[in-house]
Amino acid sequence: MLHPKTRQHREQRFDAMKLSYLIIFLLSLATTAYAREESILARVTSYWASEGSKFASTGRRLRPGHCAVDPKRIPYGSKVVFPDAICTAVDTGTAVVNRKAARLCGRTASQLKAIVVDRYFETKREADEWTNEHPEFMMLRVVPAGSAQN
Repeated sequence: MLHPKTRQHREQRFDAMKLSYLIIFLLSLATTAYAREESILARVTSYWASEGSKFASTGRRLRPGHCAVDPKRIPYGSKVVFPDAICTAVDTGTAVVNRKAARLCGRTASQLKAIVVDRYFETKREADEWTNEHPEFMMLRVVPAGSAQN
C-alpha cells in the first residue's frame, strides 16, 4: 500500500496534467474559432481566361473576383481585400507558390520576402489595365475562410 503522502502527490500531479491538457485543447479551439484577418505585403500579378484552364485548381470555374494564392499562406476560401475589390482565394500555381515575381522584381528585403497573389480577369485587356493602374507591391488584407468577418 502506498504512503498517503505519495498517493496525494500522484493525485496532484495527475490533476495538474489533466488541467494542462484541457488548457491546450481549449487554446487549439480558440485559434481556429478566432482566426482573424491580417495585412500582408504581396506582389500582385494578373492572369486571364485565355492563358490556360477556365477552372481553378480547386475545381471551381474561374470568374472575376477570384485569385490564386499559396494555400499554405492563405487558405482556399479566404477573402483577399484589394484596394478596389474583394477576391476569393480559389486557385494556385507554381509561380505563386515559389514567389517568382516577388523574387525577380523586389528591391527591398520585405519585397523579396513578399507573397504573390495572382488576380484573375476575364480578358488580357482588363488584366493589363488593372496592372498598369496599380503598384506591383501592395498591402492586402486577408480574411480567413470561416472567420466571423468572412
